[in-house]
Amino acid sequence: MGQTLYFLRHGETHASQTGGYCGVLDVELTPEGHRMAEEFAAAYKSLPWAAVFSSPLRRSMDTAKPLCAAVGLEMQLRDGLKEIAYGQWEGKTPEEVNRRFHDEYVRWLADAGWNAPTGGERGVDIARRSSVVLEEIERRYPSGNVLVVSHKATTRIMICSLLGIDVGRYRDRISMPVASLSIVEMTEQGPLLKALGDRSYLRESLRLRPGT
Repeated sequence: MGQTLYFLRHGETHASQTGGYCGVLDVELTPEGHRMAEEFAAAYKSLPWAAVFSSPLRRSMDTAKPLCAAVGLEMQLRDGLKEIAYGQWEGKTPEEVNRRFHDEYVRWLADAGWNAPTGGERGVDIARRSSVVLEEIERRYPSGNVLVVSHKATTRIMICSLLGIDVGRYRDRISMPVASLSIVEMTEQGPLLKALGDRSYLRESLRLRPGT
């Protein structure tokens, strides 16, 4: 049995509802976000899990907790799985950022791989720190199912890195709704994408909630 990575974006937060930039701000899940985490655990607890890794930000840990409790695994926290640091854009809307940091915002939109939010991180920086976690998982769990609970930008960047997609295009090529699951199987030929942004395990009322 080879290794399969299950990438789960955390559940809904108020920031994901409003579209504001929330990178390293340690916000909580909404009540609906907690329900999303519970429904993931209910749907996937019967899978044989080898390990669960999570960003240490609260919204990711609270998303991972129900599955960890259901299957009896300890959550392994890694800073490399944190969300992009938005610097001076933290807590602001895209419209406000465009007004106050227009030139840097335009450069970031054009290539988020090599341009950072004002005082924040580039995509290549996130790719570098998250790759350390993926290498650890590959070394310690060469077979079995591993859950990786992280954030919108960081998860998209990890998938781009695994699949050979230009990291600078992570915002343009991959959609990643809240509580969505993406699955990458590590085969002899390399990483194989089995699912992307799947939320079929959620009840319809949660799947249809607006947000980013």
